Amino acid sequence: MNGALSQFKDAIRAAGLEPPAVIKPGKFHRFPGVGKRDGNKAGWCTLFEDGPGGCFGDWSSGLSKTWQAKRNTLSSRAERVAFTRRIEAAKQQVEAERNARLADAAKRAATIWNATTPALGSHPYLIRKHIQPHGARLHRGALTLPVKDFTGRLTSLQFIAADSSKRLLAGGRKRGCVIPVAGGTTHPVRVVICEGWATGCTLAEDEPAVLVLAAIDAGNLELVTLSARCRWPSAEMVVAGDDDRMTAGNPGATKAKAAAMASGALLALPQWPENAPDHLTDFNDLAVWLAGGSV
Repeated sequence: MNGALSQFKDAIRAAGLEPPAVIKPGKFHRFPGVGKRDGNKAGWCTLFEDGPGGCFGDWSSGLSKTWQAKRNTLSSRAERVAFTRRIEAAKQQVEAERNARLADAAKRAATIWNATTPALGSHPYLIRKHIQPHGARLHRGALTLPVKDFTGRLTSLQFIAADSSKRLLAGGRKRGCVIPVAGGTTHPVRVVICEGWATGCTLAEDEPAVLVLAAIDAGNLELVTLSARCRWPSAEMVVAGDDDRMTAGNPGATKAKAAAMASGALLALPQWPENAPDHLTDFNDLAVWLAGGSV
């Protein structure tokens, strides 16, 4: 079993995750997801107790993989059937764990949201970003933003502190969900989808009549845009991407282009004046800089 355990950990690492130091066969383990800090529990794995195989994944990225140890002999039909059954049982356990985790987070999000107070325009982050509150509320001094799915159900929260640091509620669902910024969702004529909430506020203040949704990060843009296209098939849709020009591969623009192509949406990227500083990346950065603010 030690050899299989070592192979299992190697497979998890090859997928970009760092497995827990101790993995007990037959147990469901949680650990940080890809690029997540200690304390995060988006990563998961289970090593089968009665055979050299297992499953692992990352709820935050949607990763889900099955693994089977290398062997020198061909497996019998009975062994293949047994392995398939173990995989199915593991998938059911993972789904149950995931649903329980999301339900708990949604309940905590609602409790916190119901205890918040309206944010005022004097909050340091709003002043720094030259934006209005747009429905943001306050929890322990931090701007608190609702994360919702496309049925309007609250799934999580994003918190933005006065120093601009951001965090999402632990365990909450972000994938495929948005922060509604402005505009009605009944019959929108034009839908603008961006990454960050502050960028969304800038866009909403520039076009008050449009529906603006923040996808939270570049990796969520495509799924959000496809969901929006299904929800409002006749609306004009625009993906307003970030321009991470100083980052290798420009993930903001690359993901925005992919989202626009997948959904048949228009693509908008910031157009930089010649003297614009290189560290500016999004529409809010551009607006603040043009207004003479510090970004």
